[in-house]
Parts: sequence; C-alpha cells; structure tokens
Amino acid sequence: MRAMVLDRPGTPLRLAALPDPRPGPGQVLLRVRARAVCRTDLHVVDGELPDPKFPLVLGHQIVGIADDGRRLGVPWLGWTDGDCRYCASGRENLCDRAQFTGYDIDGGYAECVVADERYCLPLPDGFDDLQVAPLLCAGLIGYRSLRLAGDGERLGLYGFGASAHIVAQLAAHQGRRVFAFTRDGDVEAQAFARELGAEWAGSAAPPEELDAAIIFAPAGELIPAALHAVAKGGSVVCAGIHMSDVPSFPYELLWGERLLRSVANLTRRDGEEFLALAPRVPVRTHVETFPLAQANEALDKLRRGDVLGALVLIP
Repeated sequence: MRAMVLDRPGTPLRLAALPDPRPGPGQVLLRVRARAVCRTDLHVVDGELPDPKFPLVLGHQIVGIADDGRRLGVPWLGWTDGDCRYCASGRENLCDRAQFTGYDIDGGYAECVVADERYCLPLPDGFDDLQVAPLLCAGLIGYRSLRLAGDGERLGLYGFGASAHIVAQLAAHQGRRVFAFTRDGDVEAQAFARELGAEWAGSAAPPEELDAAIIFAPAGELIPAALHAVAKGGSVVCAGIHMSDVPSFPYELLWGERLLRSVANLTRRDGEEFLALAPRVPVRTHVETFPLAQANEALDKLRRGDVLGALVLIP
C-alpha cells in the first residue's frame, strides 16, 4: 500500500510502499476513503509532542470501509487498558497506558489501516466521506470542549479553525451567542465565522463579557486574554494537545470563581453522543482536499494558518 511516513521530527513525510497491514485479534482492516488533517499531526511532525513511534504513519480522522461493507471512523483514541482507575470511572481518555492513532499506532495517511474494532465509530448517514472525516477529531474535541465549558450563553472561540467552525454550528443550534476571535486582520476568517452563526468576529476585546471561552489556537498568551474576557464564574477551556508557554498573569484574572481547565483526548461516549447529534444540527463541514501524496503541502498550509474549515487527504 502507499503511505506517507514520518521518519523523525522536523522532516517531510516520505511517500513509501508498505506491506498491507494484517488485522490481529479484535482488529478490523479498513480501506481508507478519506482522512482529515489535524493540528496534532502538525505538532507531531514539528517535534512538539513527546515520544511518538518512528517510523510513523500519521492520521487519526480516518474514514474507511471494512471488508463487510461497514463504513467506520477511526479517531485519536485507539486503545486503553480498560481496568485502570480512569477507565473504571468513565475517564478512559486519561488512561495512562492509552495508545493513540497516528502516534503510538500507525494511522490513516495510508491506503489501508488496522484498528481495534472496539474503538471504531459507526458513521452516520447523510455525510459523505469528506464531510464526515473532520468530525472524528475536530468535531469530537470541539464537542467535548463545549460540554466542559458549561451552559453559558455568551461563548468565545479563540482560533477559528477546523474545530471552531464545527463548534460554532453546535453552539448556534443550542441557542448560544458566539464570539469568534481570529488573528489580527484575518477578515476572511472573520467573515467565515459570521457565516456560521457568530454574531461578532474580530481580534480585539469582545463587545461584552463572555460566559465561557474555548481556546483552540496553541498560543499560551491567549489564556490571560480569555480570562480577562470572561465574567465572574465563567470558564476557559484549553482544547489543544499542545500550547506554547503561558505567560504569568495576575491572580485577579482568575479570581471571581473563574475556571481554567484543559481537555485531554476523548472517550468513546463522546464519539457516540456527538455523531448522534451532528445530523440533527445538521453540522456541515467546509473542506479543502489534497491527494494523499501531497500531505506535506497540506501540513504546510495548516502551519501557515491558511485554512478555512478543514483539510482532507483523499486517495
């Protein structure tokens, strides 16, 4: 099979011919139909996450077809031990022995992939392969972040990329008011946010206090800014797997029972709940496609921040 392989951090992926993977006990072999590009993939390539396997096939937003014709999605969470205190308490996303697709386990930047069938997600009708692929991480992490942000009406989204463009639709469906924060001068992203239901989009302070904020951009300096923007009792959720160092800030920004928390990975329950909700909204993803062999070009485009919605690699 053709695959894009990462040999070490900081190097381009190389196109390689690898043996077709063979499924082991409890695994399923999938022919990959689409795989969305995630910022986590970029963090791995750029050496910002510790100890991935090498050589590595990236990719964890995978849409594939099993030999029996089922269309399944393969998300980031690829395996857990099932019996640690985290797994036993419904927090398998925090399992210390967890293995992640496209990080500990070869992922979907290939023509075929094997996955533990217990962690694959049946995909809803009404979404083609390109539309559904970004739901498998951008959507899932966005959904978990939105849930952990609480029920506040005024929601700020910092960084309007793949996750935020999905969360904006979920929030509007729930009757919330969305305030989208973009890079200074990014009028195209601001217009895109307003098209998806944001009542305000900009890069300065919002026109009123927020009840909650979700930070998608991997920029630590946004944490003090978001804390300053939320009202007392509000929450700030950091949705990314990696972020630059957080600058010091005065305690008064946190005081007033403001809550600051992170989101780590996802659970299978998140996937089941979100994929049941997405058709009811209905969520519509905005995608740009690249051939699998042009994965490096797609990653470069994401690194530049030159993306509206999500990028998807196609066979």
